[in-house]
Amino acid sequence: MTRSFRVLYIALFLALLLVLGLWSMRSFFGFSTNADATVLNGRWTKAIETHYDDQFPIKRLGTNLWAALDYKLFNEGRPGVVLGRDHWLYSDEEFNPAANEDQNLQGNYALVEGVRQKLQAQGIQLVMAIVPAKVRLYPEHLGEVQPASIHAGLYQDFHAHMAADKILAPDLMGPLQQAKLHGQQVFLRTDTHWTPDGAEVAAQQLAKFIADKTPLSGEPQRFITEAETTSPHNGDLRLFLPLDPLFEDLMPPKEPLQKRVTHAAENKGDDALFADSEVPVALVGTSYSANPNWNFVGALKQALGSDVINYSEDGHGPILPMLSYLKSDDFKNSPPQVLIWEFPERYLPVNNEIGDADPQWVAQLKQAGTRQQNMALNAQTPETPNRAQN
Repeated sequence: MTRSFRVLYIALFLALLLVLGLWSMRSFFGFSTNADATVLNGRWTKAIETHYDDQFPIKRLGTNLWAALDYKLFNEGRPGVVLGRDHWLYSDEEFNPAANEDQNLQGNYALVEGVRQKLQAQGIQLVMAIVPAKVRLYPEHLGEVQPASIHAGLYQDFHAHMAADKILAPDLMGPLQQAKLHGQQVFLRTDTHWTPDGAEVAAQQLAKFIADKTPLSGEPQRFITEAETTSPHNGDLRLFLPLDPLFEDLMPPKEPLQKRVTHAAENKGDDALFADSEVPVALVGTSYSANPNWNFVGALKQALGSDVINYSEDGHGPILPMLSYLKSDDFKNSPPQVLIWEFPERYLPVNNEIGDADPQWVAQLKQAGTRQQNMALNAQTPETPNRAQN
């Protein structure tokens, strides 16, 4: 290599670094950190490093290119997503076996029963809203990947355990299947969650069940649901295909989502709305309930003819929000007449997080539930004759 060529090589290399550096610096226009992030405590420096690392063009290029190869050559995405046909995406939680799944199943069943007992002691009626898996409602879009054997009868097993424990749990799958047969899309194509139509179907079924099994006291209220503008929805499962921005055209297309909003027919103000000290209905659940995109809470209000206080949380599963609610002042001071626990079936065989909840207290809930389940099982088992007396 001649001296001139070495100088040219070094110059080109430095020029490339300069261009990439300037390209990365563009991302800092409008960048800001939290007020508590200062140079002295190191948070400002960490925020800068994290932001630069996320925006570094070589990293973005490598990530996009590798994801494109996986997607086109092997029909795979990042761990967390299962690719189906016709641009349908599924959460891999509905496919993979969980570690210690049998132990988790029994522990979660016992915990649900323990929660029921605690609610019953407060005079609260528990109603389980078991959300069927997306793959159970839309199996026709699956490719070669099939759910693990434990998921095959999980929904039916969940309901069987609830019936054995005498816990109210309406079937949501049947009405969702009927809505699908009539042309309604009840789950989003590129998202884990149900559509506003699916949420409305589930809410109506829950309302009919509650009216039949445990009618609400007090005067009914009238709620109105209005449709808002339709916009492209970036499904949460698309995030497991890091093809944006270089290979955006390869990704499953975004789907239209028409958001809805529900409000009381007559706005009498908060004082009138909550004049009665008793809360009629409370809702605890996951992002199926917490995310306003699906308007599940609004659909429940309209179908029940009652206000619904929502204690659901996004991103924590069904167990942690319930434990948090049971320790809250609202539970102690303003218990509802009916508590709806929205619980997706795919969370049943996993070890759900409990956050800051006292592990000993959680264990006590499970023990109480286990004792009750054993008593119910023994009551159903016929006594064995004593052969010594025959």
